[in-house]
Amino acid sequence: MDGLSDGDLDAPTLLPGWTRRHVVAHVHYNAEALRRLVHWARTGQESRMYADQDQRDAEIEQGARLPAPQLRELVRTSAAAFAADFEAMPAAAWSSEVVTAQGRVVPATALAWMRTREVVVHAVDLGVGITFADLPDDLNTKLALDVVKQRASGGEAAALAAWLTGRAAPPALGRWL
Repeated sequence: MDGLSDGDLDAPTLLPGWTRRHVVAHVHYNAEALRRLVHWARTGQESRMYADQDQRDAEIEQGARLPAPQLRELVRTSAAAFAADFEAMPAAAWSSEVVTAQGRVVPATALAWMRTREVVVHAVDLGVGITFADLPDDLNTKLALDVVKQRASGGEAAALAAWLTGRAAPPALGRWL
């Protein structure tokens, strides 16, 4: 992000309809949403990532309209705050369960992976020269397994199995993240 000029933030990304401003805003608000899950795990007080999809979408649109310096500061501040909250988690809280934006119940230990996934996938989405080929193999393996597991449990198992075994063309899966 630091290598992007203010004008560069207005460029399109690999995500249809999203500029780099949208992606950066999403990464910021994702950190804030995950901080709510950290709070839930730490205190036991339910704190959902988002009230609903409309809230998530509105936050991203609002953030994408901010002046570039303010957007940069927000993403840096939220990343640091998430890291601090994460580091301050008591050991007992890691076994707490929280609910993702997709409604999946996960242990608090999954929050690190959820943040990692968001940051690395959206770094690729920015279209600044980072590709999945630049990521470590073990990270790509975990990403691929995560996508397959999520898609297969979402009712697309047959199409995925046919494609992965070389029996069919790739299914039209759309975005999952």
